Amino acid sequence: MALTEEPRRLRGHKSTATCCIAAREKPGVIATSGEDGCICWFDLRCKDVQPIIIMDIANNEHVSSLCFKTGNENIIYASSGNEVKCFDVNMPPVSWKKQPLESYSYNSDEINQIACNSKSSFLAAADDSGDVKIVDIRQKHIYKTLRDGHSSVSFLSIITGGLDSKLIMWDFSKGRPFKILDYGLPDMNGGSNGSQCFNPAFVHAITIPDSDMLEKSGKVCVVARGDGILDVINIEPELTAAKTKNSTKSRKGSQSKPKNSASTSESQIQDQNGRKSLHLDYTMGGHTSSISCVAFSLFGERGKFIISGGNDKSVKVWDVSSYHVNEQNCANTDLLRVNLNTNRKVNWLCTTPAESENLVVAQLDRGSCFVVPMPH
Repeated sequence: MALTEEPRRLRGHKSTATCCIAAREKPGVIATSGEDGCICWFDLRCKDVQPIIIMDIANNEHVSSLCFKTGNENIIYASSGNEVKCFDVNMPPVSWKKQPLESYSYNSDEINQIACNSKSSFLAAADDSGDVKIVDIRQKHIYKTLRDGHSSVSFLSIITGGLDSKLIMWDFSKGRPFKILDYGLPDMNGGSNGSQCFNPAFVHAITIPDSDMLEKSGKVCVVARGDGILDVINIEPELTAAKTKNSTKSRKGSQSKPKNSASTSESQIQDQNGRKSLHLDYTMGGHTSSISCVAFSLFGERGKFIISGGNDKSVKVWDVSSYHVNEQNCANTDLLRVNLNTNRKVNWLCTTPAESENLVVAQLDRGSCFVVPMPH
């Protein structure tokens, strides 16, 4: 697969762009954040791409993460320092700094990433201390704190990862983990080792598919690791087992046992005969240094591609759908579809549902992102 057009730059920030997100309901609309304390909105359908809105929200303080409110993409959440603020893009500019719609300061340390669940009922904010604060955004108060959590967070239940090289799946209603994966331990698949000093297997970013992608991707979690490996993990057995366990506790008695037993058996069959976990490393054309970000594709067949970016100044586009369809006949080298070399390390990336110009990459550069047309 080859690129058909040259990338074009999005200029708006006065310092490094830290995050970029794409609207699902408005193809071509992009929001980016930066260390200049601003959120820049772009419409890629315009020939001469200039910011259509620049929201100065943080008095030149670092805006670390963004997310849309699911179902209403005029509403955006932004984290700066230990605070999460909520804005309506239609608000008058005078309100952006002084009167946000909502403001939450429950975190004790600088927030790294925020995420809103699919029902727009909860917001998760992961900070440098490892705590993940779960905010009930309907009731507008703190719901739960996940202690010793992580700096990266995603919803499908709650999944977090961080610099302790652990991936944790949480029952956030109870505030405790039900599955812990430790990448710092010796690996049965020949991956990173616990004694590794250079590029240890920190969990830098995680992503899960949207609900309308599940038929193609399955319930997977993609983990961007510090040792340059991209892990695609089948988490359906763990989610099923956790649900079954909770069901068993809440429905005691002999009548519930056969149903729970069948569910457990079905989970085991899916685990043995279903999709396998994938380890995408340099031997498959993968990254040669730490991976900083990862996302599922929103263009073409949604969820068909996984896109990763890293400190090796490259962006990789993986087609894991072919592997899942025919694991026996699909060579490892068939999974990498595009290798895009960039001039600088990649800070963040996102994809858009547009037919062209559907990959946005935020570089560690002075306020620039670039837009890449990806064939599909």
